[in-house]
Amino acid sequence: MNILVTGGAGFIGSHTVVALSEAGFRPVILDDFSNSEPAVLEGLNAILGFSPRFYAENCRDLDILKRVLKEESIDGVIHFAAFKSVGESMREPLKYYENNLGTLMALLEAMGDCSVPNLIFSSSATVYGEPSKLPVSETALLPAPISVYGSTKQVCETILSDQVAAGKPLKAFSLRYFNPIGAHPSAQIGELPRGVPNNLVPFITQTAAGIRQELTVFGNDYPTSDGTCIRDYIHVMDLAEAHVESLKALFGQRQPSYYEVMNVGTGQGHSVLEIINTFGEVSGKPLDYTIGERRQGDIATIYADVSKINGMLGWNAKRGMREGLEDAWRWQQSLG
Repeated sequence: MNILVTGGAGFIGSHTVVALSEAGFRPVILDDFSNSEPAVLEGLNAILGFSPRFYAENCRDLDILKRVLKEESIDGVIHFAAFKSVGESMREPLKYYENNLGTLMALLEAMGDCSVPNLIFSSSATVYGEPSKLPVSETALLPAPISVYGSTKQVCETILSDQVAAGKPLKAFSLRYFNPIGAHPSAQIGELPRGVPNNLVPFITQTAAGIRQELTVFGNDYPTSDGTCIRDYIHVMDLAEAHVESLKALFGQRQPSYYEVMNVGTGQGHSVLEIINTFGEVSGKPLDYTIGERRQGDIATIYADVSKINGMLGWNAKRGMREGLEDAWRWQQSLG
């Protein structure tokens, strides 16, 4: 089966392309490199032994989407293409609403016109805000978002739900990711943040590599065991494989209009200091750090209730936090 992967040259997208290929699917990548690099395609070629079909196009272009869906005889879509920086979203809200909502709406219109009903949507645990109960489950009431980025994910989920409620021929999953880390074990692809990383692990690996001068922990007075924030860190290859299992479930779904949301995490939380200390152990490079002020929008603790995806898809995370840090460091070293 032919699967269009929008944003397929990005961090999660590229690893999902690998998982799709290994599962017997034929991935087709659409990416304009607004948040990725052409070198990722070389890494995919090295891992897979061939170059997946690729379109250097913007996902908001309706005519291009229709052309790709038809030319490639697409059976399903995994939609990653979106802006994803929480901080930037607060400074440039219109940019985020236009892009993140616009790409999804253009894609849904193109899929409807081309009779492609199957969609996996890349959502986020940011939709939960500060959870009142842990682990957080899909039944939790969604609060007002604490960032524009989180708001775009909430609105996109509503769009999908409304389409299905209207009886449109759409079968979709929204996968609410927690914190992806790691890289492909070959070190041919991994996370490539532009500028100063927004995520903890690439900042750690860049500091260990001498690219960043100082590692700052934002706050040590949270109500946690060591005072630092706790998150659910999932290996990117586990996350990629969750997309494959979700896609298989959609193809087996007989209802013409169908929608579900599912958490994708490990069900375990690790603190910022635990991540820093474990990285020192696996890399042999213990890191000094300073304590800074809390960062606006950060919540104290969140980790996933994964019973729904376990039960519906039989999927479980196979790789631990330590393995994710080992792979992330191997990837960083490969960059020179």
